[in-house]
Amino acid sequence: MKYYNYAFAFILIHIATFSKIAAQADEFAWLEEVESERALSWVEKENKATLSVLDTTLYQEIKKNTLEILNDPDKMILPYIIKDYVYQFKQDEKHKRGVLQRALLHNYLKDSVEWETMLDIDQLAEQENKPWVFMFDQISFLKPSYNRCMIGLSNGGKDAVTYREFDIASKSFVENGFKLPEAKSDVVWKDINTVFVTTDFGPGSLTESGYPRIIKEWKRGQDLSEAKVIFEGDKLDVGSYIWHLGDTNNSKYLIYQSLDFFKRKKFLYTQDTLIELKLPYDAEVKGYLKKELIFQLKSDWMTQSYKFKAGTILSAPLDMLMGTNNRTFRIVYEPAEKESIDQVYCTDKNVIINVLDNVTSKLYVATYNKIWKVLKLNLPKLGAMELISLHKASGSFFFLYEDFVTPATLYYFNVDQNKPIEIQKEKKGFISAHLSVEQHFATSKDGTKVPYFMVFTSDMEFDGTTPTILYGYGGFEVSLKPYYSKINGLNWLEPGNVYVLANIRGGGEYGPNWHKAAMKENRQKAYDDFIAVSEDLISRKVTSPSHLGIMGGSNGGLLVGATFIQRPDLFNAVVCQVPLLDMKNYNKLLAGASWVGEYGNPDIGSEWAYIKKYSPYHNIKADVTYPKALFLTSTRDDRVHPAHARKMVAKMKAMGHPCYLYEKTTGGHKATGAFDNKADNYAVYFTYLHNQLVKKKIASE
Repeated sequence: MKYYNYAFAFILIHIATFSKIAAQADEFAWLEEVESERALSWVEKENKATLSVLDTTLYQEIKKNTLEILNDPDKMILPYIIKDYVYQFKQDEKHKRGVLQRALLHNYLKDSVEWETMLDIDQLAEQENKPWVFMFDQISFLKPSYNRCMIGLSNGGKDAVTYREFDIASKSFVENGFKLPEAKSDVVWKDINTVFVTTDFGPGSLTESGYPRIIKEWKRGQDLSEAKVIFEGDKLDVGSYIWHLGDTNNSKYLIYQSLDFFKRKKFLYTQDTLIELKLPYDAEVKGYLKKELIFQLKSDWMTQSYKFKAGTILSAPLDMLMGTNNRTFRIVYEPAEKESIDQVYCTDKNVIINVLDNVTSKLYVATYNKIWKVLKLNLPKLGAMELISLHKASGSFFFLYEDFVTPATLYYFNVDQNKPIEIQKEKKGFISAHLSVEQHFATSKDGTKVPYFMVFTSDMEFDGTTPTILYGYGGFEVSLKPYYSKINGLNWLEPGNVYVLANIRGGGEYGPNWHKAAMKENRQKAYDDFIAVSEDLISRKVTSPSHLGIMGGSNGGLLVGATFIQRPDLFNAVVCQVPLLDMKNYNKLLAGASWVGEYGNPDIGSEWAYIKKYSPYHNIKADVTYPKALFLTSTRDDRVHPAHARKMVAKMKAMGHPCYLYEKTTGGHKATGAFDNKADNYAVYFTYLHNQLVKKKIASE
């Protein structure tokens, strides 16, 4: 009888355990099957339901106006310097997928340009019946001749690309040249007959994040499986990468073994020798100049003789970084308390540094001759600057200036003359004379002052009725700066609405420590900051909960998802784009494992304990009234899984909470590709915002 009781108790325990597991099972997990017939049928039904409400006369008008802006033949196209040429990628009504063109740099600077077509993506897509997408960050040139390149083409906007060798002189793909099938790959040239490759080499060659962990040296004519392995990382890493360090002999390469999103072992690879550099794992190498390695610290660093603070740019002789003794470090630039380093580029003559000072830009050029000399550049005025491309040999470069109400101006800075030359000014896209821009500071829950920019009409009545969009990101040390958008201006600002950009913790606006303040167990601080800005707008009577909407994408999608679930009383609209929302399973979906360094690991009990408190998918409650949110995603997003948005919508609707899903079949995470796709997305969410925020004001008047 005793054994019977033990056995019965054992069965009861297992029944209880199984019941608990069953109760925790995700009933909407089937939506993770990206292209299953059941999932796509559900998506199609949701898309139709969304468009049945949002495809209105206003929607068609917004889409038409947006397409006119995107297809404007006179719009600014950013130049990329490749040796003696300027390359540009032009998209318009005639070239919907785009055309790669080039012109001589000196002609471009004199405004006597004759563009030479290198590759027509529309023509290629038609020939091969593929929705090809071209991006400049997926092109690798052979140096120093620049007569060959590897071009990465994305099928519908995915991060994964197909690489093909391209001959510059003949403007054609090389027959039987280097070619890689679709994967998350990277290619770096060694010489005309040799490339370094990171790609999917077959079973076991990828990390748990889905990125390559093996680097091979691949010879022309050789089968990829026979290429020589020069580096192999661990399966638990984020990935392994290689890039040319920039020495004139083309003999030095840097290999990154990414332990997580922010920590990397760094190896010098030269003449078949691999040497680990003695640098902090979270330091970022920026370049190589006059035998000095340029790198930036992300944490305070104590050396034998000095403590360097986080954010500082340092240099050191490369050979000294291979040992542990007699190492000499030189400060290139040390940011002040309210400064952060936004961009760092190295040329053969200088280091160009874009600094944010209270979220406005300053540019410096640093030169080295036994000591570093830093010169502040004479710029047109304070605002948001962006380094676009540089002429490596001369040290000169292109940069943009813009702000919320000033169209972008493209400048070429000739370092020898210390003078910016205006190249092109973007045409105004909306009426802005009646608009004002102010920077305010909200007080977060822990007393931290959080900056935000507000764009509004100068004669606005602060009576709490103005429709307002609050945009945020707050992660991965990404800084949000003022920017000019014809589309936002025409569809939102010109009619008299308010736009707010929040610089919350988690971003990089005040350097690495501003980012770290909201990492992992401190993630809630980013949401507290966003809530504080919302409450500040309401307390100042800029707007009110019935007229306030929030917007964000990717990590910003997680931000707005967490915020509206925690404080549904503050908002009446939520635009949640390509978001993370299921934080219990994010590390098992596509590239999610690579972000454990930012959010923590939900498979570890102590870390899930803090993640589950804000995970939007796990905090929906049946007895709470939420704003009718709009979730936007893409079937071709192979970075943030579309199931995050799909499952959130399914669960909310199952609990009786109305919401919208709109999933595009192309575009990927970055919404690239034909402009029709972009214009459609803009039309959907601006129509939604008008319905939720503007109509309510009109109805009350």
